[in-house]
Amino acid sequence: MSGPVFERMALIGVGLIGASLSLAAQRHGLVGEVVGCARTADTREKAEQLGICARSTADPAEAVREADLVMICTPVGAYAGIAEAIAPALRRGAIVSDVGSVKQATIRDVGPVLPDGVHFVPGHPVAGTEKSGPEAGFAELFAQRWTILTPPPGTDTRAVERVTRLWTGCGAMVEEMDAGHHDRVLAMTSHLPHLIAYTIVSTAADLEPGEMREVVKFSAGGFRDFTRIAASDPIMWRDIFLNNKDAVLEVLQRFNEDITALQRAIRWGEGDFLEDRFRRTRELRHEVVQAHQAGSFDPREPDVTPSTPAERALAGQAAPDPGTPGPRGS
Repeated sequence: MSGPVFERMALIGVGLIGASLSLAAQRHGLVGEVVGCARTADTREKAEQLGICARSTADPAEAVREADLVMICTPVGAYAGIAEAIAPALRRGAIVSDVGSVKQATIRDVGPVLPDGVHFVPGHPVAGTEKSGPEAGFAELFAQRWTILTPPPGTDTRAVERVTRLWTGCGAMVEEMDAGHHDRVLAMTSHLPHLIAYTIVSTAADLEPGEMREVVKFSAGGFRDFTRIAASDPIMWRDIFLNNKDAVLEVLQRFNEDITALQRAIRWGEGDFLEDRFRRTRELRHEVVQAHQAGSFDPREPDVTPSTPAERALAGQAAPDPGTPGPRGS
């Protein structure tokens, strides 16, 4: 049996993603020692009790000493300060990576600060739940989910290969992508949906108290799903929107134009237009199912992958083999 991919991994931030990565990497023998870094003593204590890290500290520089992998797992707004704090303590040959949902800002804030001889491989595991904190972590989070790596031009290929081995060893599918392209794609697939969810739930919260209580009491599936998304970490999402504002504003403008078109169709009774739109969106849902991206990010929740012949026929797919990973192409 081969040894671990990394002898020592430093986690800067031990919330849902950092905790899950540590648990998965340890389960599969991908890392040796894990050192955690968190601001509060309570978080550090929980991380050690749950086996997320062997030891922990509040000092980022102390956490990264002698680490051959540093994984930044904080909100992206904190990256610049973290990079400045850890740079003097990084060993030559170490790899710095991250899990943030915005990559151009990551490269802007971290890359220029790192010393020569340290490799920088930004990454983004496209997985998560609305829960936060070390106790929310679980080793299965990345199974059959994509991780996108956005190494800047000239990045050492061996460093990229090692980070790829870490993520694939945790069950993820890995694809490399230009950072700007990543930010545009995620603005549509992740950032805009969260913005819409926050807006819808905020609108409900501003209703009259009696009406709001009825909204809570009679929450249908759609609204319930929006509340789940809107329960995500507010600091993390504040930083995402501020650091990917150009791409978010672009897709938001397109969304507003589509909303206006639907509003006009409803007002003028244009049923054919509405039906055509709804058919197209239904077809896109089928494509998501076929790409094996329809299930919950939390395996402890029910999987919505079609299982009956009727459901599979509707989705236009063959019965999935549970031992076969999802497609690796885009």
